[in-house]
Amino acid sequence: MQIQLNSRETELLKAVAEAAAKMGVPAFAVGGFVRDKLLGRPTKDIDIVCIGDGMGLAQTFSKLFHPTPPVALFKTFGTAQVKFDDIEIEFVGARKESYARDSRKPEVSPGTIEDDQNRRDFTVNSLAIELSVSHFGHIIDPFGGLADLENKILKTPLQPTQTFDDDPLRMMRAIRFATQLDFTITPETFKGIQQIADRIKIVSQERITDELQKIMMTKTPSKGWYLLKEAGLLQHIFPLLLQLEGAETLDGIGHKDNFSHTLQVLDNVARTSDDIWLRWAALLHDIAKPKTKRFETGFGWTFHGHEVVGARMVPKIFTQLKLPLNEKMKMVQKLVALHLRPISLTKENVTDSAIRRLLFDAGDDIDFLMLLCAADITSKNQNKVKRYLQGFEFVKVRLQEVEEKDSIRNWQPPITGEMIMQVFNITPSKQVGIIKDAIREAILDGEITNDYDAAYSFMLKEGTKLGLFPVIKL
Repeated sequence: MQIQLNSRETELLKAVAEAAAKMGVPAFAVGGFVRDKLLGRPTKDIDIVCIGDGMGLAQTFSKLFHPTPPVALFKTFGTAQVKFDDIEIEFVGARKESYARDSRKPEVSPGTIEDDQNRRDFTVNSLAIELSVSHFGHIIDPFGGLADLENKILKTPLQPTQTFDDDPLRMMRAIRFATQLDFTITPETFKGIQQIADRIKIVSQERITDELQKIMMTKTPSKGWYLLKEAGLLQHIFPLLLQLEGAETLDGIGHKDNFSHTLQVLDNVARTSDDIWLRWAALLHDIAKPKTKRFETGFGWTFHGHEVVGARMVPKIFTQLKLPLNEKMKMVQKLVALHLRPISLTKENVTDSAIRRLLFDAGDDIDFLMLLCAADITSKNQNKVKRYLQGFEFVKVRLQEVEEKDSIRNWQPPITGEMIMQVFNITPSKQVGIIKDAIREAILDGEITNDYDAAYSFMLKEGTKLGLFPVIKL
């Protein structure tokens, strides 16, 4: 395999080589940058290792290249960073590491390029490019990483249990790389993960979730989740998802395996959208099925209310996984809660009221909801799939018709609580809420039109029912 550098990368790396020559220290480009350039993948991060003072090399380099902003020094970690537009170059001295059993934080001491390559997680990340005037671009490959890149396999440079025991996050990285690059983890390496999977417990949730996020953004994220299960990691990092696994049969009636169904839905969504939160909604849409699973004699298996229970579970899951508790979480929660609604509307006699309510409840997330619902059709019966998809097309047309007519998406009733209090000269109270709800329901049901005059007249009638009388006219 040949390294393919663009002109900008060549210019920057030759400047590093010139700076290293001035200092009289060997320097190398290492790790993911080398791997990705050999694979032809885009990359904006360059890691530079030198035998000696990495921060000093960064400063010498910056004098030659005059970056803006200037070099940033991180003395605590012995590293330095230089930015050029969208390229980040990090400098560090070569080192060797040793680990305590209860920590991922290594004891670090200066080392050789061989020491630095030995501490890498996988052979494909142990490659280095020599940055010297005489051997510029020469690839140093002590563990056969080039052949492993060619064969699309992941294995550790040292014994797998040693590599993973030193830093258990590497187990997550193995699965992330396998999913991201579509590589195969060698049997010996995978067995090493299985043997010490419980060591993942010493890794912070933030670091674990960072890897999960990267898995979720791959082309086929199900591969990563299946590998996490098979490796024995899923039971430690997200046991709730594992509870979806299995299909039970009673009285000759069975139900589908909701774990494999969920991952198929996730992949279906991944083919249509790169929005990570829609993908999380796909992963969690049936998360409450184990809690709501019942067998009804003469009918079969039911999961009544799993969408409602699942939506309530989302904030706790996000908290446990250290995912952001913000509007994106609320979107996921909404999609989980509504994911059965569109399928109930795939009937030709569906009312405008039902469509208005779906538009009102989904708001701007209606398009994501429809993508999720279409992805949720995983039947092997192609006639059934075709029928459902045709039904969804019908719902899409009806949604567009009602939206154009009534403008309900993200709609706010034309009469506010402040107006109600002003007209009837009352303070905040239960009566205000009753009138507001009545106006909203009347518009959604089509009882009155969605305009100020109709809503105002309706407000006066509802106020009279509650013994209220207007004191002013707005």
